Amino acid sequence: METDFIPVGAPVHRRRLSRLETALVARRNVLEIIPALSYRQPMVSGEMLMRWHMLADPGGMKRVMLDNLANYPKSEIMRRMLRPAIGNSLFNADGAEWKWQRQAVAPVFTHRNVVALAPAMMATAERVSARLAAADRAELVTEMLTATFDVICDVALSGREHFDGTTFSAAITRYFQTAGRASLLDFLGVPQWFPRPGELLAAASVRTMHDMVAAAIEARRQETSGDADDLLGHMLAARDPETGQQMTEEELVYNMQFFIVAGHETTALALSWALYLLAHSPAWQERVRAQATRQLQGRAAGPQDLDAMPLVEQVLEEAMRLYPPVGLLARTVVAKDQLCGRTVQSDDILFLPIWALHRHEMWWERPEAFDPGRFAPENRGKLNKYQYLPFGAGPRVCVGADFAMMQARIILATLIQRLRFTPASPGPRPVMMMTVRPEPGIFLNIAPI
Repeated sequence: METDFIPVGAPVHRRRLSRLETALVARRNVLEIIPALSYRQPMVSGEMLMRWHMLADPGGMKRVMLDNLANYPKSEIMRRMLRPAIGNSLFNADGAEWKWQRQAVAPVFTHRNVVALAPAMMATAERVSARLAAADRAELVTEMLTATFDVICDVALSGREHFDGTTFSAAITRYFQTAGRASLLDFLGVPQWFPRPGELLAAASVRTMHDMVAAAIEARRQETSGDADDLLGHMLAARDPETGQQMTEEELVYNMQFFIVAGHETTALALSWALYLLAHSPAWQERVRAQATRQLQGRAAGPQDLDAMPLVEQVLEEAMRLYPPVGLLARTVVAKDQLCGRTVQSDDILFLPIWALHRHEMWWERPEAFDPGRFAPENRGKLNKYQYLPFGAGPRVCVGADFAMMQARIILATLIQRLRFTPASPGPRPVMMMTVRPEPGIFLNIAPI
């Protein structure tokens, strides 16, 4: 069994960084601010303008994400980076405002509705398979973003008539590179009300994305054929059960913007990283291909095939362990509490380094190695629910997790049975802005089977 491939990771600094060094490192790659001790200890604390803690402990994660959730709202720094694009939508909201927005979108992602979207996923798998079969070499992130964008538009808007995928994706990338980067001003203690350069530079990108979403919403309002059973339809009909209010125009734009970005970005990244890992692990690639070929016999995968191809899911789960879509979260402590036997105080900053949790020496055997066998049925039950968090956990677990996994499994199974992937230059390095993206991309050689 081939289990010794050590994929690319993020640089780990083994000395304490100064405030300026931390700011510059965070601006370059947020993953680099995670100290070496966070990969070996449950919790690390320090002080820089304010007291901070890095928590990489399953029991502590359960406390923060479930048992005492209200005590750990998202930090203002994280909200500020996201607010220009998604306002106070589902991802940013807390309390009652979060609850009713969650109730509004949840019906779209029921298992029945997700299965009903399978034909769109299968058609996308066919298209991307044909494109890659015609190429000797490709950059996979771009290809996967194109594939998943079509599907999320079907989910959100029953089509993409109002979207230019290339323009929209370019706007997302520009936003991540500007407003989505940590600001030096945050580390220098400049008040939150003071404008950050990244926010100003991101204004054009935000306008591009919001104009497309607003045009789609307005077109729906002009329709007379009845409400579509899609995300926008559910949001237009949703009412707060306590106040009776409906979403404002701004709230509709922000929520649609969030779901369109999150709904295709994270799936595309999981697929891209999975193909990178398989390209460097030919024995695993052949095992997955054999299972997919035996089940599919050349056709595109459908939901009825997935249980017969467990290795596809195991590879994706291992890819998201090594490269979680969001590698680090930040919370503000509301009131004094105990985490890992340590006291956290009101107004402390609590970092949740999912990246380090997934590569932690205490929770994983050979944590840096690629081994999909960790998620085999006989091993999956041994994992603590809170040591593997690609979609979060507790009440705020990602509402679209089942949708994302079905789409990723259908596409990966279809591709791997038809195409052989091998490494190409340049190699990727994981960089986190808003999500953990490979820079300059994932380049692979491709050959039809």
